This record gives sequence, C-alpha cells and structure tokens, in this order.
Amino acid sequence: MLSDYRPGSFLLTSPERALLATGERQVVAERDPDELAKRVTKLLVDSDVPVAVGALPFDHETAPHVVLPAAVQWSGPLAAHPRRPVGTAVSVEPIPSRAGYAHAVASAVDLLKAGDLRKVVLARALRLTMAAPVDVRTLLANLVSDNAAGFTYAVDLPARTGRRTLVGATPEMLLSRTGTTVVANPLAGSIPRDQDPEKDHANGQALLASAKDHDEHRVVVEAVADALRPFCRTLDVPAAPSLISTTAVWHLSTRVTGELRDPGVSSLRLASALHPTPAVCGAPAEAARATISALEPFDRGFYAGAIGWCDADGDGQWVVGIRCAELVEPVTGRATMTLYSGAGIMPASVPELEVTETSAKFQTLLRAMGLHLDVT
Repeated sequence: MLSDYRPGSFLLTSPERALLATGERQVVAERDPDELAKRVTKLLVDSDVPVAVGALPFDHETAPHVVLPAAVQWSGPLAAHPRRPVGTAVSVEPIPSRAGYAHAVASAVDLLKAGDLRKVVLARALRLTMAAPVDVRTLLANLVSDNAAGFTYAVDLPARTGRRTLVGATPEMLLSRTGTTVVANPLAGSIPRDQDPEKDHANGQALLASAKDHDEHRVVVEAVADALRPFCRTLDVPAAPSLISTTAVWHLSTRVTGELRDPGVSSLRLASALHPTPAVCGAPAEAARATISALEPFDRGFYAGAIGWCDADGDGQWVVGIRCAELVEPVTGRATMTLYSGAGIMPASVPELEVTETSAKFQTLLRAMGLHLDVT
C-alpha cells in the first residue's frame, strides 16, 4: 500500500489494518460538531464513497478538514521494512529553548498550585529547515516499522500555496465505533524508555508506582468517561490503568468501553465530543486552553488534533495527532518540518523532568527521519 502513497493522500495504519485514501471529491469544513457529522453522513449516504477521512484541529475556532476521497483502499497491517534515511536538516530551531520550556512549565506549576486548574499539557517544537525535499513515503515506512503497535498517519492539510502534511505515529486511539460499541483508550502519565533492559523495566515500574502520574491519568479518564456517558447506555471504566510502551516512552493506559444509546451517533460526532481530552489539553478545558495560549509560543494547528475516518453507518476510528511533524513544502524555497512534543503538567511536576519527557517523545520522528539531534 505504501507504494501507492502520493503527496496529498490520507494514510492511517493500525495494528489490524491500513487505510489509504486518494483524491478529493468534496471537503467539509463545518465548525459545529453536529452539523459536521450530519453533513458528512448525508454526503456518504448519497454517494458511492465508502468513507470520509480527515482531521480535527486542536483549536475549535479552526475549521476541521474532512474529505470525501476519490478512491479508497484497505489492507491488512503493513509490513516492516529496513529503515532508510529521509533527509538532513540545514538548521534546527527549538521553539521555545530548553530553558524557555522549563520556565513555562514552572509558570504552569505555579498556576496549578494557586487556582482551579487541575492539569495542563504544554508542548514545545523543533523547526527543521530541510536540505532537500522530504520523501514522505519513506518516512511513513520508517514510522510503520518502528511503531507496529501504534497508529501511523499522514493527512493533507489546507494550504494557501504549496503543500502541508501532518505525519506521525501516535500510540493513542481517541475512539473507535463499531455498530453500537464505542471504545476509547486514553493515555496519560509517561516516562522515557531506556536502552538498558533492567533500567527500562525499572522505569516502567516507577511509572506504575508514581502518584503524580496516576493523578494525571485519572483526570483524563474521568473526562473521557464524562464525555461518553451522555451517549452511552452502559460504560465500563477500569479501576486502574495498565502499562504500555512505544519505542521511546512508557505510558499509563485505560481502555474505556461503552454501548451507545443511539446507533445514529457517528464516530465523527463522538470524536468531536471527546476531543481534545485532557491528555493533550488539560482540565478544566477552558482554563487549560487559556494557559496553553499564554505559555506556548506557537499555534498548534492540527497538532494534538484528531485524525481518522467515518463511514455511512457511523463506524470509524480516530486517533490523537501526537508524535508528529507538520511538513510545509512551499512552491519555492526549502521545505520545513516542525516537530511537536508535549507533556502533562501537574502540581507535582518538575520542569527538568518534563524537558526530559518531551525530548524522549521527539525521538519517534527523529529516529524515523534518521536524524541524531541533541534535543535535551
């Protein structure tokens, strides 16, 4: 399937299957969640297009980008391939600097201790100016090989000129809907992996024992359950999280399962109701958004958004747009890649540890690109 990927395509892979959608019959950019879901469902029912694909932005004031594609193909899980270099960077700009990010975390901790804010997720970025055009197909193949247990994605984004592509490999499924069954799998609470097996195991066990990380995780699970409860007859929320890992990070994970009251509620509508969870924003949501706006020196755009698909019956799957980079390819000039990495900040957070965590999360993209950069 990767051999069929072309610039502008949509790709979403999971451990079970892969979806590639090409071309555009129609784009839906309705900001109201109910209207967005209704319009997309009607367009699917009235056409022979099997699925709609696209992305929801982090900021609700930015328009979603949902596409009815011209062609769709499915396959089983994609096979791993030997990793190949993607490109070299002629310059690297951290946004903010390491010290600037640590200062922002310290400011957030002060706000958390002083007010009603329970959690906030702060991100930092690396802007790479590339020496040559980026081969997205090779980058995706590397991400698939490195992240077989997660979700690899590429989604074309609106651009005034040139091309914008969000590409990444996330460990986090926002939700899936099959018939009347809905599943959400929030991740929150993280610690870097270690190349030494004993130290790596110890890191995982330390995360399981961390009161700070369990508190952070609980905030997210409660918010996910609260968002799903109005849509569900039954909702199963495990009492304690489990431990999962990527090549770079250990995570606390909880799988929430519900039975829908109304089978007419689509996965797109449910994704809009859940997104953004406190795993990428914070709680309470509005206070967290205000804090992010004040402390982050960039616009997130579709970073920390939701990427996925929905069919005419409402079934679909949506993942959280993290461990990613936005590739901008102008008509003239060099391409840039902006890598994003965030961490959940709690009252007990230590700024230097959050710097270390975000540095580890950058490695998903840096490893796939074949770049060895000191981002600590």
